[in-house]
Amino acid sequence: MIQPNQIIAIEQAKYWGDYKIRLVFNDEKIQIIDFYNFIDSSYNPEIVKYKDLELFKQFSITDGDLEWNDYDLCFPIADLYENKNIGISNDDSNAAA
Repeated sequence: MIQPNQIIAIEQAKYWGDYKIRLVFNDEKIQIIDFYNFIDSSYNPEIVKYKDLELFKQFSITDGDLEWNDYDLCFPIADLYENKNIGISNDDSNAAA
């Protein structure tokens, strides 16, 4: 859980297979986020296009945020930090490492 006045930033992001990305935050917390359910359940063509794994893999870290194509797709950092609101997954590998 993010503490009051805590500043969170992503320091590392690594493709982890399928639609998963391993994130390392500035407080050394690690999350493996599975974006598949979010992307697969969307009807928005600007999100659905990221079903293309080659396009999905083109993420970057900008100013501590995970983003794709100049913020074409991004997520609230608090949701990434707590691994919530991205999609529902029964895969235990999405839990904090």
